Amino acid sequence: MSEASDTALLLVRVVLGVVMLAHGWNHWRGGGGISGTAGWFGGLGLTRPRLQAWLSVLTELGAGVLLLAGFLTSLACAAVLSVMLVAGLLAHRRNGFFVFKEGYEYVLVLGALAVALGAWGPGEYAVDEAADIGVTGWTGAGVVLGVGVVATAGLLAVFWRPRKES
Repeated sequence: MSEASDTALLLVRVVLGVVMLAHGWNHWRGGGGISGTAGWFGGLGLTRPRLQAWLSVLTELGAGVLLLAGFLTSLACAAVLSVMLVAGLLAHRRNGFFVFKEGYEYVLVLGALAVALGAWGPGEYAVDEAADIGVTGWTGAGVVLGVGVVATAGLLAVFWRPRKES
């Protein structure tokens, strides 16, 4: 891979990592904090909303840190994908595509970027590369998709109880 490609991957990892850190920080310390996040999650039909709020914060902050370091990049991307799938399915899908209408546009882009980064790998400027543990190509994308989808399905199966429309 060229130096330009490795630098581009570093940029993608850093931006996605910072976005996830900001998202996690906001769920924890922004606006209504954990209580506000829990209230929102409860409104989406998730049981144990306070637990969900903390799991979301830990997942988003953890994925952000891992992406910044380029460490366990495929698993960090799987965490991003799972968070975006849950958000897309529970909060944004019913609003249509466009983000300015609270649609799923934004979460779709972040989720797709996570899968693509899984395929591309973390690049040369990453702990994964230094430790020779990077996973790339179809395997990397498969790890992101497999772990992300299974984690999402598990969370929804255990904690989602949608309200019946009257």
